[in-house]
Amino acid sequence: MFGIGGTELLVILVVALVVLGPSSLPKLARTLGRAMGEFRRVSTEFQRTINLEAAEEEEKERARKAAEVKAQATAAAAKSENPGDGDRA
Repeated sequence: MFGIGGTELLVILVVALVVLGPSSLPKLARTLGRAMGEFRRVSTEFQRTINLEAAEEEEKERARKAAEVKAQATAAAAKSENPGDGDRA
C-alpha cells in the first residue's frame, strides 16, 4: 500500500493517535475510508469508460478495413468482367 511497510504504518498510526487523540481518530478513519472507497469507484468507472471507448474504436477500425476489402474485391470483380475497358484511349 503506497510502498509503506508495516513498521512505517504503525509509526504513522501512533503519531496520528497522539496528535488527534483517541476521540477523533475513529471519525477520521471513517472519513478516510469513505474517501478511498469513492476514489476507487471513480477510478474503476474511468477505467471502464476508457476500455469501452477503446473497444468501440477497434470495432470502427475493423469495420473500415472490412469496407475497404469489400470495395477492393468489388473493383477487382468489375475489372475482371470488363478487361478491355481500361485499354481504350
